[in-house]
Amino acid sequence: MRIVPTPFDHPDAVKLTELVQQEYAERYGGEGDVTPLAPEMFRPPNGLFLVAYDERDRPVATGGWRAMERNEENYRDGDAELKRMFVIREVRGQGLARRILALLEDDARRAGRIRMVLETGTMQPEAMALYESSGYAPAEKFGVYRHEPNSRCYAKPLR
Repeated sequence: MRIVPTPFDHPDAVKLTELVQQEYAERYGGEGDVTPLAPEMFRPPNGLFLVAYDERDRPVATGGWRAMERNEENYRDGDAELKRMFVIREVRGQGLARRILALLEDDARRAGRIRMVLETGTMQPEAMALYESSGYAPAEKFGVYRHEPNSRCYAKPLR
């Protein structure tokens, strides 16, 4: 698999983002994740968006981070927030999400971020298992879904 930095509004990134939104809607109902996101949030040095391509050059996975600072949604100064971690069903179980996660953590660390944070939900047990096995611990809830009972927030120090 080839993993490359890609603009958040690139057609391949958009296609995979639409697929992950469909999966969120299937698992939780509604329209998917309503967290406001914009392409500039994932531009270095304040973020990064990655797309993975298979041997036939098909986009098969994504993940990104964006810089966040202390605000009314319980973020802290120096946070890097993971967004749109996703692997298509056909290539799951090959360690691709773990590879993307490690690349995003390294990039956020180089950008001077203090901790990586993420929000997932109880209907994504495989995501919770990935993050817990990668050193993430439950954290105070933050973000758009901080008041939702099915929301689970995690954090990992980057220093």
